Amino acid sequence: MLVVGDANVDLVLRGDIVPRFGQAEQLLEDAALAPGGSAGITANGLARLGVPTGLVAVVGDDDFGLFTRNALQANGVETAALATASGVPTGVSVILSTLEDRAILTRPGSVSLIGPTEVRTALHRFAPDHVHFSSYFLLPRLAAELPALLSQLRAAGITSSIDTNWDPATRWTGLGAVLPLVDLVLPNLEELRAICSTVVGRRESDEDAALALAELGPAVVVKAGAEGGWSVTASGIHHRPAPSADAVDTTGAGDSFNAGYLAAVAHGVVEEEARLHWAVVAGTLSTRSAGGTAAQPSLTELFENLFS
Repeated sequence: MLVVGDANVDLVLRGDIVPRFGQAEQLLEDAALAPGGSAGITANGLARLGVPTGLVAVVGDDDFGLFTRNALQANGVETAALATASGVPTGVSVILSTLEDRAILTRPGSVSLIGPTEVRTALHRFAPDHVHFSSYFLLPRLAAELPALLSQLRAAGITSSIDTNWDPATRWTGLGAVLPLVDLVLPNLEELRAICSTVVGRRESDEDAALALAELGPAVVVKAGAEGGWSVTASGIHHRPAPSADAVDTTGAGDSFNAGYLAAVAHGVVEEEARLHWAVVAGTLSTRSAGGTAAQPSLTELFENLFS
């Protein structure tokens, strides 16, 4: 599998994280530096779940770039297509995290440099059967050419999925040309509502919104946080509650959900309820530690929790 998008570092801060100016010093409960970016976390989660995974992204030639590359390699991600940009800093996100919500401050840095050329080169290198795209709105060079690239994938018999993530500009433009060309879209509830409102018009309920998006072509798999996940596919509407957990940090839980769902597909799981089960368990287990990757499950650990 090939994952395309953003790879950066996350600095996750927990505790008294609401800033107070006037040089007021605040003492945190915890701080963790971790590999981040939606694509980076998803690729890491897939590799942990036994799916051979290559990552197409760009980091800088700095300490954060080296940290990102080494951390991903240590967890089994193939980084031959992880490019290094000279003179450009690696992207950094500072995440102010509570169990109820989080604020994210991001310097994109090298993240935005990826374009279609890097993806096409990786396609020849890895010959994947599926390509997953993350963080559409942080990748302007790639976004501009994504419909043509998706058409190329479809013509070659390669399936595709996308997690757009949030649009910092809140315009949500361009997706009308993208969604009919992907096989699967994986929004959270807030993203589902925003995308639907822009692409097909506001709907009365979340299920109506997902049904409207599915009419464009893709299956729609929705991340519903502590409520679990649900989907609209050709076989109907499916729901799966999340298992209970003592969450430490929810950073990257949606990306780990993505990894669980895509891993189920890669391992030949056919039943939609079972795919959702993989997804909600993978997402829930990832919340046991700070950062998006530290607590992602192995395939063995996932199985233990699927049937416990």
